[in-house]
Amino acid sequence: MSTTTCPAGHASSATDYCDVCGLPIGTPAPAAAAPPTTGAAPGAATAAPPQATPAAQVSCPSCGEQNVADALFCESCGYDFTTGTMPRATPPAPDAAASVPPTPPAPQQGSADWVVERWVDPEWYAVQDSDDPCPSPGPPVVVPLTESSVLIGRPSRSRSITPQVDCGDDSGVSRRHAQLSTDGQRWWVEDLQSSNGTFVGPASGPVPQDPVPPGQRRELDDDDRLYVGTWTRLVIRRATPEERG
Repeated sequence: MSTTTCPAGHASSATDYCDVCGLPIGTPAPAAAAPPTTGAAPGAATAAPPQATPAAQVSCPSCGEQNVADALFCESCGYDFTTGTMPRATPPAPDAAASVPPTPPAPQQGSADWVVERWVDPEWYAVQDSDDPCPSPGPPVVVPLTESSVLIGRPSRSRSITPQVDCGDDSGVSRRHAQLSTDGQRWWVEDLQSSNGTFVGPASGPVPQDPVPPGQRRELDDDDRLYVGTWTRLVIRRATPEERG
């Protein structure tokens, strides 16, 4: 059997197409692909890789820091290359505590506006069953009411009792006898379970006979008087300008 050589060099019994590689008989053989270059041939010059062109830079006239040529501001100090000026300084935020004015202390209710007069009342003494002698009547003792709540009583150092309205020379007054309180315009009295009671009566009437129920606040009218102990009468009134001073 005759054979034919295909363009790739194969012996083929077919005369139209190579029965080995399938190339048409009579077609030029394909050019061999060049082997990949694994390295430069000995002695051959190697081309250097292209170098990146450095970006143009400009020196900041303020701090000397190098910046790219088209920068608008210096990255170090903020110099404005367009206007040739430094950035405007930002004022510090105000101290919140310093900007708020201090709150003035709340005035004490009754402070410098009210006083209580402490009198020796022979009429009140006359209806008491007491063996203590009654002091001679005279001018009242005036006590400024500088707090919104004040204690009527007799002091006791051992029990740390220091009443603002001191009735220490009247043995009929309890240590913690009664409490006076105010809202700045009105006054109330409350008996604190005293031994002899707290009595309220108008200035124009007879001495009162019924005590204020302990633990209950009673509002005082303008002309009311308080009676405590053996001979003590208390009168609450507005302070005069001289007493306020």
